[in-house]
Amino acid sequence: MAEITASLVKELREATGAGMMDCKKALSDPEVNGDIDKAVEFLRKKGLAASAKKANRIAAEGVVKTAISADGKNAVVVEVNSETDFVAKNEKFTSYVQEVADQALTSSAATVEEFLNEKWALDSTLTVSEKLSSMVALIGEKLTIRRFEKISGDAVVSYIHGDGKIGVLVAANTTAVNDEVSECLKNVAMQIAAMNAKYVTSDEVPEDYKNHERQVIAETVAADPKFAGKPEKVIAGAIEGKLNKELKDVVLLEQEYVKSMDDSDKTVKKYVEKVAKATGSNLSVKSFVRLERGEGLEKKVDDFAAEVAAQAAAAQN
Repeated sequence: MAEITASLVKELREATGAGMMDCKKALSDPEVNGDIDKAVEFLRKKGLAASAKKANRIAAEGVVKTAISADGKNAVVVEVNSETDFVAKNEKFTSYVQEVADQALTSSAATVEEFLNEKWALDSTLTVSEKLSSMVALIGEKLTIRRFEKISGDAVVSYIHGDGKIGVLVAANTTAVNDEVSECLKNVAMQIAAMNAKYVTSDEVPEDYKNHERQVIAETVAADPKFAGKPEKVIAGAIEGKLNKELKDVVLLEQEYVKSMDDSDKTVKKYVEKVAKATGSNLSVKSFVRLERGEGLEKKVDDFAAEVAAQAAAAQN
């Protein structure tokens, strides 16, 4: 029996788009015996290599969906990508993504790879990876379960913006769960979607981040003529002042509350405190998650004229 190396499994996975465990099983089959071509056929017969020709395409569209437990204390947000916005709006695709979110909510998987190797909850004869492959065959585009994140608290709310472009979860510590508290957390989630906070409080900001920003600010201060010849104490104070101003943009509770109606809730922190007082509860934001579709992914730019020219040139050769 041929040795099934990690590099061999990786090669088959890249060629077919099938899950890692499925590739390992295919290569280990006695009739395949480590042969890549036979392994591809093995996977095709099982419907696991339907995405083979699509494996290298860019999937940067898609949708973000959320799922919340019945008791409202646990939630998950997932991003599943497609190649085109057209498919992202397809009902079959969006329904499938919701099914992925529902399963991810109760899954014990810590990574996408582990999740893909689970049994598909709605059909135990398939793995999550196999179900994904069948959806690729049905829809005709490369699809990718890119990521998921979970959150928990005394109360959790979700907010989806722009037909699945952005998904936000907010978890709170609270002694009361009622309509007023839920509305408050929903407003906070909308704030996060709009203003893209990175941290709940200033205490959460890593020192590495602060030090990097200090260095950048120090360079701009050094180049500013109005600080020429100023004492080091004055310059240091200016740097810290500018840093604190920047942190207000990335720290949720320090941000200006975008839906503020009066000075009593000018910041998100003051708004939450106002609702806590009005409801007689100990309410505070515990954590949040914000996923934006295609964030950090290279997007395919179609050049129809270039494509036609390339096809014409190929036809002449």
